[in-house]
Parts: sequence; structure tokens; C-alpha cells
Amino acid sequence: MGKRILTGNESVARGALVAGASVITGYPGTPSTGCIGSIIDLDLPGRHIEWSANEKVAFEIATGAAWAGRRALCTMKMSGLNVAYDAVISVAYSGTNGGLVIYVADDPGVSAGMAEEDTRGFALMADLPMLEPSSPSEAYRLVKEAFEISERTGSIVMLRLTTEVALGAEPVEVDEIPPLEPAEPILEKDITCYTKAGSAICREQHRRLIDRLAEAEKIVRELGLNRLELGEDGGVGIVAVGAVDRYLDEGLEAFGLSRRDVSILHAVTTIPFPREEVRRLLARSGTVLVLEELEPHFERGLILEAREAGFAGRIVGKLDQTLSRIGEYALPEVLAGLSEALGRASKDDRGPATKIPSPAPRPITVCAGCPHRGTYMAIEMAIERAGFSKDEVMVTGDIGCTILGMNPPFEILWTEVSMGTSVSLAQGYVHAGVRTPVIATIGDSTFFHAGIPGLINAVQHRVPLTLVVMDNGWTSMTGMQVNPGTSEEFQPGGRRVDLEAVIRGLGVDRLSVVDPYDLEETAGAIEASLKDGGVNVVLARRECAIQARRRGVVPGRIGLDPEKCVLCKECIRATGCPAISIGDGSIEVDYSQCNGCGLCVPACPTGALFKGGRDEL
Repeated sequence: MGKRILTGNESVARGALVAGASVITGYPGTPSTGCIGSIIDLDLPGRHIEWSANEKVAFEIATGAAWAGRRALCTMKMSGLNVAYDAVISVAYSGTNGGLVIYVADDPGVSAGMAEEDTRGFALMADLPMLEPSSPSEAYRLVKEAFEISERTGSIVMLRLTTEVALGAEPVEVDEIPPLEPAEPILEKDITCYTKAGSAICREQHRRLIDRLAEAEKIVRELGLNRLELGEDGGVGIVAVGAVDRYLDEGLEAFGLSRRDVSILHAVTTIPFPREEVRRLLARSGTVLVLEELEPHFERGLILEAREAGFAGRIVGKLDQTLSRIGEYALPEVLAGLSEALGRASKDDRGPATKIPSPAPRPITVCAGCPHRGTYMAIEMAIERAGFSKDEVMVTGDIGCTILGMNPPFEILWTEVSMGTSVSLAQGYVHAGVRTPVIATIGDSTFFHAGIPGLINAVQHRVPLTLVVMDNGWTSMTGMQVNPGTSEEFQPGGRRVDLEAVIRGLGVDRLSVVDPYDLEETAGAIEASLKDGGVNVVLARRECAIQARRRGVVPGRIGLDPEKCVLCKECIRATGCPAISIGDGSIEVDYSQCNGCGLCVPACPTGALFKGGRDEL
């Protein structure tokens, strides 16, 4: 035992290992990436930890291990649960043998982009218990409880952290990771459990699923996971769900109150709903304030209980318009809720509309030397050479670093939906009768994740489009995780899947493999694809500049002749490279960032920038 500073992600990973998880799978996605990322390089005999091809695959691998009697953890961000849910709902009906826990990280405030979804809705639809810790320490404890509940009920258990808890850190009292106890895997043949072969089987599985949730409610109550602190009779009752709990003391202090002056339910489960604790809170309170981020799932459950209990008081939350369904909750939202519930203003005048000074606007762009920069520039050149303007050619974008082409100076990408959608969406535009060429763009990791089916569909239906696959060898935006196409040098024991061979094997009409640092070659391949009219793929292949530079690999050197520079800024306008800035009388090159890709050289009309310059890193 001992204290360690851990994030919520690290706490989940550590707690799962301490609880005896033998298989841990997932797909990287902020804010959940740090969970597997913190343990994937550890030497843990008998355990299997991997980044899977996508979240559905990750969950299905974990399910197989759990059906065989082992404890398994599957991790993902909220949008990843959308991908896995087809399998999740089916496995929820079947139940499990070993403990099976899904860790999903929600992102109130959408700091990492994507839809601001509340995955408690998925747990409600699947009748699955979901635990919602308010801190890294609680996450460490609850992931262990999640495995216990899973095995005692035979149900999947979901663990939901929000960004603040997942990325926040604090001292956590942790245990040593024990060695795994040897155990024979279970091989159980039972089509009434593991298939959906007939309506009678499905209805019986549904009945058992509902029974398992009822059993989970009893176990959660037995373990005392939802803590109720009763205060003054007839006063204000507060429900704090998940991360909001951390702001409660400060909020009460602003009104001159302490926890003894109010009744508080610290809710770690919305599903199963803590009916008994809620009934006791209602009986003690005249007004109840519900503090939960995003959707009013707990509030709706509380209103139903209040109606059945004959509660005559007031319920303050989202449904009475006091609080918002948008964004994360912090002290201003807690103060606004308390002010409404107490009927008076606080000594702290902050509210949810508090304006926080914004930083100066700065477009988000790819890193210095990023090969995607060359691909964006080549797409621009190809469109122009084909006789079109950027506003005439639909270029669909996809998840990951590749989407940054939507920002200045390129502004080339029109859409972003979900993993792999760029390929299918482009086909919809073709079928809609768009007369100009349609281009789809996608990264290598995203292509492996969900882009392959869309390309197969295009081949099957002979849809004329150009797909540009930007292959940098890594899942870069989430922190350089490996993907199936990463070199075997960086995934010991793994095998590299040849992306070029995969694409050729799908039967596309034209495949061009290019180096995105070679603008002429890349633009020429894209232009030819636009004019060809078939199902054409341009594979722009060059390793992520950050990963290459970490190993001292650079493509060359760039020189600068300040006397030739006329400060026309064309190099900046064309590339947007953060290694180039405006200096005193000429542009300047930051050689601590520049990797010598050379993409700025053809943009310079005076020859001030040239290849083969100073030998400096």
C-alpha cells in the first residue's frame, strides 16, 4: 500500500489490474487514452493489453475473455461507445461469466471535440449498471467494485468518468498489483445464452437482463456506494452526481453553509437508480437541487420517485430551466443552482454566465514538418490544375490529425462526422448528382478503424471518387499509439498490416503511392485521379514528423537567405508552418521545429528559402 499521484485514467487502469483483470483492450480517444497508455508498456506476465483496431473489436475481445471466465476491461471515449454499442446491447442480453467492465470517458464541454453526448443514456437503454466516480481516488475504488458487481450479477458494468475526473490528478492510496491466479478458461456451449436464435431466447434473455439490474441495485445499496448525508429536516436536499460533487463544499461556503445544514446524496449510480436513498432524501427535504452534467437522467428519475412519494416540494435542476444541459459544471453552475434552491444570492456573485477572458484567436494547424501539410497543399494544387476552385470541389474530412485541413491556410475540408464517414459521405454526394469531382480524405488509423467498409462499398457500386489516405504510421492525434500499419519495430510481438496491400486487395481502379513531401508527385497523382473517373486511391505515405524526429530522422535541411526575402509572406500563407515566423526585415526559421521537409521552398518566389541549408536540429 502507498500513495501515488494518479490521474483518473491511471486510477482506472491500476484498479483494474489490482482487481485481477487479465485482458484490457481499447481504442485511443481523448479523454480516455491515458488509461491503457499508462500500462501498455508494463511487464505484466499472464495479462494481455492492446490497442485494438476499433472499439467494437476491443469490446468483443474483452467479451470473449469474460465469457471464458476471466476479468476483462474495455476502454473508450464516448463516441467510441457508439461504435461498440451494436455488440454491447447483444452481450448485455447474454450476460457474462467473468467480470466485464466498460470504461467510457464522457467530455462535457467538448474540450476534445465530437458530440457532447451523455453515455448514461446507453446504460439506460441496455439496463446496465453504471458507476460514476467523482475523483481519481473514487475511480480506483469503484473500478474494483465494478468487477465485483459484474461477477455477482453476471452483468456488464459500465464505469463513466468525465474529462475533469479522467485527466485530473490527486494522491491515491493504491495496492500492489498481484500476480494472476492460474485458472482454466470456461468453455460453455449454450445457444440460449450466447445466441439470439429465436424470439423466445431473446425474450428470456431480456427478462434475465432486467433481473440482473435489479440485483445490481441491491448490491450497490449493500456496498453503500451512494452516500446519503441527512441534514436539517425540511431544508434543502442536494443530489451531486459524479464530478460535480467536488465543487459542493466551496459552493455551500459561498452561502455561509456547511454540509451539516443541508442533506446531500452523493450519487455514483444513475443506473440502477438509488430509489431508497432518494426516498429518504425527499422525506427530509423541502426543496431538492439536482446537480448532474449533460442530460437530466437522474432528475427525471427523482421526479418519478417524488410523484410516487407525494413529495410537495420543489425540484430544481435542468427541467425547470435553472441549469443547462450543455457544458461541464463547475462552481458557477453550483452557485446558480444553490441560489435558486435557497431563494437567495450568494456572497460570491459568479454565475453560469461568467465571462472568462478568451485567448487571442489562433488557428489550429498540423505540426511543423507534418506530412499532411504536403497532402493538403497537393489537393489544392490538383483542384486548381483540374480547372476548379476550392469552393467547387467537395472534400470530405475524417477524424484525427487529417481534419486540421479544415483550418487556415488550407480550408480545404468541408465535413467531419465520425470515424470512416468521409468515404461513405463522399459517395452520397456523388449519388446526389454533384457534377464536380468528389474527394474523401482519411488517416491510416481511421481507415483501419472504419474506412475499409466504405471503400468496399465504393468498389462494389463503382462510385467515381478519389480517396486520399494520409498514412503517417501512427495514431498521432491521441498521442502516438500504434495502429495495424505501424512498423513492427514499435509493436513488439505484433505484425504490421500492409495498408497498400489492403487497398490493392479491395480492387480499386487506381492506386498511387506518393511521398507528400514531393508536391509535384502528390498533386499529379491526385489530379490524374480526379480526371480518371474511377474508384481511385492516393496513398500519401510519410511517417509522422514528431515520431521521426524523436529518433533523429529528418528529410533534409532548409536554408534561409535573409537578403533575398522581401517579406511577401507567401511561405506562411501557403504552408501555415509554425516553424516560420516574421522577423526583423525577413522571415525567420525556427530550427528547433523545422525538420527540413522543404514544403516551404516552392512557395518562396525569390529563392530566399532553399534546400540544403544549415545543419542544425
